[in-house]
Amino acid sequence: MQPTVDFDAGKLARSLLRRSRQGALATLVPGSGDPYCSLVNVASHADGSPILLISRLALHTKNILGDSRVSLMLDERAAGDPLEGSRIMLAGRAEEAGEDQAVDILRRRYLNVHPSAEAFVNFKDFSFFRIRPLGAHLVAGFGRIVDLKPERFLTDISDAGALLEAEQGAIDHMNADHRETMNLYATKLLGADTADWRCTGCDPEGIDLVAGATTLRLDFPRRIVTPVALRHILKELADQARTAAGI
Repeated sequence: MQPTVDFDAGKLARSLLRRSRQGALATLVPGSGDPYCSLVNVASHADGSPILLISRLALHTKNILGDSRVSLMLDERAAGDPLEGSRIMLAGRAEEAGEDQAVDILRRRYLNVHPSAEAFVNFKDFSFFRIRPLGAHLVAGFGRIVDLKPERFLTDISDAGALLEAEQGAIDHMNADHRETMNLYATKLLGADTADWRCTGCDPEGIDLVAGATTLRLDFPRRIVTPVALRHILKELADQARTAAGI
């Protein structure tokens, strides 16, 4: 099947990576090579690659430590027939984070979307892993089945160091002082229902919002890589949302 003319496969894949909070993780049993599938919670790195927090007591972790090759399926969790919704199957390798700045970033971004993990994140048997995708298979309906290389769905963060360093401060500020604005983003720019929306992440291409079990992705109209540019674009989007609300 070939994608239809107006279909942006990369954009949909990026959205699924950012919005997904659970996925089906497939690993390989050492020795036999038998496939094993399990349900895991996921978050996304600033570049969109999936983050896992898993226990060494779990079979999938033992499998990964023996063979890092994995596959992860993420889907829209839409109501009705799940086969009618979009889904992405990532293939790649799961890398355990070391005791350095990298693990701090994974920890922060994971806990932003799974705050309940605070209860066990410091247990000695739990570790953060990051899946480095080698490719993806996107299924989004008839005529919308596409194989993608990583550069089609991952976000380039090579020049966004300043933005990522300021990310958590921006998230905390928005959640403390601008919840009304985030509700406007969700309702007026993304067509969602009014709720207690909060920000869980920002990157060069957009911000992530969550309310309860519902997640949203607000794409920026242009790429940004500095804290100043982030402030400007958030104000620009807020002005658009207020205009749409008649405020």
